[in-house]
Amino acid sequence: MINSMTGYGKGEAQAGNVMLVVEIKTVNHRYADITVKLPRTLMALENEIRRQIGQVLKRGKIDVFVNFGQAEETSVVPVLNRPLALAYRDLLTTMRNELGLSGGVTLEMIIAQKDVIQLREAEGSVEMLQDRLLEALERALGQVAGMRRKEGEATAIDLRERLAQLESLLGAVEQRAPLIPQEWQAKLLERLARLQQNHEWEPQRIAQEVAIYADRCDISEELVRFRSHLGQFRGLFEDAEPVGRRMDFLVQELNREVNTMGSKSNDADLTRAVVAMKAELEKVREQVQNIE
Repeated sequence: MINSMTGYGKGEAQAGNVMLVVEIKTVNHRYADITVKLPRTLMALENEIRRQIGQVLKRGKIDVFVNFGQAEETSVVPVLNRPLALAYRDLLTTMRNELGLSGGVTLEMIIAQKDVIQLREAEGSVEMLQDRLLEALERALGQVAGMRRKEGEATAIDLRERLAQLESLLGAVEQRAPLIPQEWQAKLLERLARLQQNHEWEPQRIAQEVAIYADRCDISEELVRFRSHLGQFRGLFEDAEPVGRRMDFLVQELNREVNTMGSKSNDADLTRAVVAMKAELEKVREQVQNIE
């Protein structure tokens, strides 16, 4: 099964009057690179979040964003800003003493000061927030994994078509390659005949030259290895584990073989086929870069 490394998922869960929102964005990357951005209240869960993500997403640049949002019905509660209240108490006491005033510092005086009493949205307990966060994370992971799987299926279809095209081109090269030494021999004899019609050439010497030429342009080993790599590549489509790195390695090996074919080629038809194979392999390589 092929999965893409590109995906997006969003999960939500409500804890009391707080809505937890988890977003996951992934793009291609050589390894599994996970970045988690959490509110300070939930920092203790970072390792658990990384662990759960690592069980589902094996490779890619993975960014996780966790935010608090308002639920549909929210309530507020008054909260004492204790440091500010103490500061006002000390300030009022100092003013009374320095100015020689009578009377004490009362509660009414302190709460009348700005921001001593603040209104905040009611939040659930830390334990509830953590539990709901994991629920939202699970939903987001399900979405992003589904998107990566769907895109991977589309990529697999494209790759199968390109492998079929490569195999067709390979078949043309296999048919053409054995004919090249024979045609070269015929051209050599024709050229020699034009040069000196009354001179007898040694058949053994001509056969030796043809053999040297045939050995120099022989690509039978490259053809066998290329076909073997294609078979291994196709076998990865059904593998349950991530296959991106293995596919990338096979593309490198396929390119190595086709480059060798091109360097040995002294035939226009074979060269055209090799160029077409290289073009298809480049398209395969681009697709493979985004496979998990």
